[in-house]
Amino acid sequence: MFLVCFFFQFSVHCLHPQTQQNAVRRAKNSLTMNDTVSNTSVKCVRDTSITSMVFPCLYSILFIVALILNLLAAWIFFSIPSTSTFVVFLKNVVVADLLMTLTIPLKVLSDAGVGSLHLRAFYCRYSAVLFYITMYISILLLGLISLDRYLKIVRPFGKCVLQKVRVGQALSAAVWGVMLSLALPNVILSDQPLPGSGNKLRCTSLKSSAGLMWHEGFNYFCQVVFWGTLALMVVCYTFISKKVYESYKASKSSSHAASRRTKAKVFVVVGVFFVCFAPFHFARVPYTLTQTRNAAGHCQTLYVAKESTLWLSTTNVCLDPLIYVFLCRVFRRRLTAALCRRPLPKGTMESQTATSTQLEMPQKISE
Repeated sequence: MFLVCFFFQFSVHCLHPQTQQNAVRRAKNSLTMNDTVSNTSVKCVRDTSITSMVFPCLYSILFIVALILNLLAAWIFFSIPSTSTFVVFLKNVVVADLLMTLTIPLKVLSDAGVGSLHLRAFYCRYSAVLFYITMYISILLLGLISLDRYLKIVRPFGKCVLQKVRVGQALSAAVWGVMLSLALPNVILSDQPLPGSGNKLRCTSLKSSAGLMWHEGFNYFCQVVFWGTLALMVVCYTFISKKVYESYKASKSSSHAASRRTKAKVFVVVGVFFVCFAPFHFARVPYTLTQTRNAAGHCQTLYVAKESTLWLSTTNVCLDPLIYVFLCRVFRRRLTAALCRRPLPKGTMESQTATSTQLEMPQKISE
């Protein structure tokens, strides 16, 4: 390399002055072109011509269904007294899902390119942050529900502080407080000025360098939250299934239908959780690196994968009411009474925790 540089300098000095100027100009142009190519190679260029039409339609349908289901769930749940940690956690899931649902219209307008840059900036700074944070609050609460089911079924006679209603309320408040606090820097550090009116705004363009670092670090933290919660759910529901099987075996029960229903309840909770959230968490980290480190390899593919799996994750706000029906007996009774327009049977307001000890093992899964 030293010999090449020396030869270049020597040859330039030996040339005619005009020839020297031309050579230097060509060298500068060559370096400029190389820099341009280098910058282009690391810049993530996305084609949103199709996604800006397809996903707004999918999210619009999802919003209508989710709004109806979650308003119905909220109406039923908040007429049920919080007599157990199970109901406390489910109520908080309803609130998180409803808030997430209400952010969908802004996402539809933003993704479709409808509205001003200020609308897009509002979505990036506030609405998108609330969208993601309520999703992870819901994930953590579903993990607490699985732990609560484990304590109620596998260790029904052991006294645990986690089974107290006030502790459940405190844990729920802690989940909200911690997650919202960690999300706040994403709002504060999205403080860069808006570009010209003719430019298309990307959310990462509003973030400072510190904001990009926090965005990447927070994504890694969310990965830990999801995979840790999934591991907790698998462990808890594995022990629950084992306990239910041992109960059937000890009582020599021939009720295969009841056994299948129990297995279905366990499968629905874990299956819905995995199918909805796992694909997004496989795609999220590689896509985030295209945002924060200009890692542009397969940029378009990663963008489409991220948007597709994010929509799949969002469908969880429609599927959570299915979990309420499977796991919460009081919710199921109230829903049936509301749909059939008949009065609620007497005695359903009794404490679920008190009556669960009188039930068979399969019924304990749903309080």
